[in-house]
Amino acid sequence: MKFFVDTADVAEIAELAATGLLDGVTTNPSLVAKSGRNFFEVIEEICALVEGPVSAEVTATSFEKMLAEGRRLADLAPNICVKVPLTWDGLKACRTLTGEGIQVNVTLCFTAAQALLAAKAGATFVSPFVGRLDDIGHDGMALIGDIVEIFRNYDQLTTEVLVASVRQPGHVIEAARLGADVVTLPAKVLHQLIQHPLTDKGLAAFLKDWEATGQKIVD
Repeated sequence: MKFFVDTADVAEIAELAATGLLDGVTTNPSLVAKSGRNFFEVIEEICALVEGPVSAEVTATSFEKMLAEGRRLADLAPNICVKVPLTWDGLKACRTLTGEGIQVNVTLCFTAAQALLAAKAGATFVSPFVGRLDDIGHDGMALIGDIVEIFRNYDQLTTEVLVASVRQPGHVIEAARLGADVVTLPAKVLHQLIQHPLTDKGLAAFLKDWEATGQKIVD
């Protein structure tokens, strides 16, 4: 499974990229606005830090303007993945942009039917939002299972399932169990994946015992 981080915080991305655990980045207009910085500068800096796909989202809602914005974004760096909404115009833009060799992430997916349409339109990624479905009493992870199962039935569908709106480590583990291709998560959740009280307790005991020997591995 590939790990993308969902943020526009350049410093945060640089720290995570240094671990070698990061395969890509997803952003959206809200995340970029939160940074308080120039949109294009932020996206270009992120693309320089990460070799994998960096999703940058269009803000237009019409087909023609989505195309114009998508092409402008794609010119920023070779690893840009243009993010478009799962609307009719978004699917049309997806088809045209992918035909031009541009990676496309179709976002705001909430049903398996929508995911299938995105795949038929040639999306590089489709992003089902599991957390937002959970918020309204639906089972977000059940949607991931449905999409993965459907996509596996057809070899000609190459769209990757990118699990989005991740709220907690359980979403990541379940996505991996179901066979999703990618998970994009906030840095906070990525850090939570490594945490366990027994790990902390065991390390503290080992260090205490070692200190009692008075020895050093290096001076």
